[in-house]
Amino acid sequence: MPRHNDISSGSPYPLGATFQGDGVNFSVFSADSSGLELLLFDTADDATPARVIPLDPVLHRTYHYWHVFVSGLAPEQIYAYRALGPFEPARGLRFDRDKVLLDPYSRGVAVPASYDRAAACLPGDTAAVAMKSVVLDARGYDWEGDRPLMRPFSQTVIYEMHVGGFTKHPSSGVSPEKRGTFAGVIEKIPYLTDLGVTAVELLPVFQFDPHDAPLGRINYWGYAPVSFFAPHQGYSSRGGPLGPVEEFRDMVKALHRAGIELILDVVFNHTAEGGEQGPTFCFRGLQNDAYYILEEDRSRYANYSGTGNSLNANHPVVRRMIIDSLRFWVSEMHVDGFRFDLASILSRDEDGRPLENPPILLDIETDPVLAGIKLIAEAWDAAGLYQVGSFVGDFWKEWNGRFRDDMRRFMRGDEGMVSHLASRLLASPDMYGHQEREPEQSINFVTCHDGFTLNDLVTYNRKYNEANGEENRDGTDDNWSWNCGVEGPTDDPAVEALRTRQIKNFLTLTLLALGAPMILMGDEVRRSQRGNNNAYGQDNELSWLDWSLHEKHRDLYRFVKNLISHRLRRDLSGGEHGLTLSQILGHAGIQWHGVRLGKPDWSHHSHSIAFTARGMRGTLMFHVMINAYWEPLRFALPAAPKTNGGGWRRLIDTYLAPPDDIADPGHAPPVIENRYRVMPRSVVVLFAHR
Repeated sequence: MPRHNDISSGSPYPLGATFQGDGVNFSVFSADSSGLELLLFDTADDATPARVIPLDPVLHRTYHYWHVFVSGLAPEQIYAYRALGPFEPARGLRFDRDKVLLDPYSRGVAVPASYDRAAACLPGDTAAVAMKSVVLDARGYDWEGDRPLMRPFSQTVIYEMHVGGFTKHPSSGVSPEKRGTFAGVIEKIPYLTDLGVTAVELLPVFQFDPHDAPLGRINYWGYAPVSFFAPHQGYSSRGGPLGPVEEFRDMVKALHRAGIELILDVVFNHTAEGGEQGPTFCFRGLQNDAYYILEEDRSRYANYSGTGNSLNANHPVVRRMIIDSLRFWVSEMHVDGFRFDLASILSRDEDGRPLENPPILLDIETDPVLAGIKLIAEAWDAAGLYQVGSFVGDFWKEWNGRFRDDMRRFMRGDEGMVSHLASRLLASPDMYGHQEREPEQSINFVTCHDGFTLNDLVTYNRKYNEANGEENRDGTDDNWSWNCGVEGPTDDPAVEALRTRQIKNFLTLTLLALGAPMILMGDEVRRSQRGNNNAYGQDNELSWLDWSLHEKHRDLYRFVKNLISHRLRRDLSGGEHGLTLSQILGHAGIQWHGVRLGKPDWSHHSHSIAFTARGMRGTLMFHVMINAYWEPLRFALPAAPKTNGGGWRRLIDTYLAPPDDIADPGHAPPVIENRYRVMPRSVVVLFAHR
């Protein structure tokens, strides 16, 4: 390791550790620290640094930035900081010279075998047990011409999945050393292409603290970031500091070759440092009052995330870090888009008050590096700020939580839901119509990682979270679920048939509706979490995708695969100049019906609706009938064009047994009568060519 005359003042820009050929420039923000030490380690497990470089506030500080250039250092050097300054929580300052601190801009994180979250919460030195930063130079990677795909939202079907849970189950067929990793995802890309999804949305892949969970559990979902630049080490099958970065890039490149975009679920609303009693990993020890929103009592953290702290996203330094992170993942990692967890927190100012024009959100939307990248907001937070339908900006799309709830309530038979269903099918004009935006502003979903799987939604009337160790108190009670008559698994064929039909109904309406659809990993094969609706700490077979379900529920898989194909098909007759079903709904005048033509029943007691839609060129018509009632209903059919031996043809009837439940358009059976008997709790889709 170089010594003596190898130190110079360095530069405040760029932030982080930058290899410059003959050495490394280090720069970090810390406004109120009285001194800073750069620690160089030989290994992540070392209890003491191999070298400590004290930074001179005269030579190595410019404004609020500490910086130094160390010649002779090479990539893969492990490093960290100690920040000296006052520990005065009442003033919002929590400097602790005993704590080893990560670099907020580090591209790699080294996790020692003895990593100990608890030690970072207590007094004493953490050198032996702390995560440490790694100098990386990843410029030599061969992208082979790869670029983000920029697929329009109108042609997007999102598959939300967990990197680990996708392939960890032994039934995945992935080699043991690659299960639960980016490399494991690569091996399963043929499954994704066969299913037909066009984008995968990964639960958090930033380096997170797996120990950030109560009662000694594991943080499985990953909503506990310690770095906004480093891929999670646990998702890499490769050794060495550069392994996670290169394996992630290999995954992106392979997905793009298959025509699949990559969207990252990003957490810029809180960190793993938690509340007042939480650990000191990084931000708390460098400049606590800049990185976090504090309460009037400066010793306490505002907690709009429900996890102990809230990132101060509109502070200039934090804004810059967020933008730099997003630019990094787009320009250097080729990511296609981002879903922002609890995005409404990003609209709060330094006192926690909602802003009309939040700087960070407008910065993200107008940043030229991010132009054209998919931006999706979870437009609420854990403190009650709900902005679905009113999120700022002109480009953001939103998770539509009302689509989820209204679809669930209608399909289980709640009263007063028909008008709500109609609105959700048309991209929620009651919520978004005033903005004159594209329909895909609404991201439509019935299930996601947080809550019941689709199988459990039709299997349980209440949650069963006892395995979480919190006496079933955690997780929402507002599931709007229905067990179809029997609580839990059953061998009753009638109940099982009804559950499968309800799943088909949910998926049909989600993929039929105007907007951008999202489905949850494993819903296409009835993955179950045995009634657990908050499996954040279940890194086991409860959460993993059991690949044997593909064979058990191959008929459902076929149904979902064909649904996706029908949605993305340019024309149901196979032509190249038609419109997708969602485009037809968007451009056509909708004619609403009940069991009688032109007589929709919008009453409180209604459980059914039908509509006819025509393409704007008049070449294709659809007639959709939805019956959430517990008895069959006979719907009158409108006249259909008779040219070329046409007339109505049945595309979907969720009541029918496979393979008649969904047809290939070229072989769809004709409908002869002028009425159609729609069976209980089923959806029927007819089409006709003009």
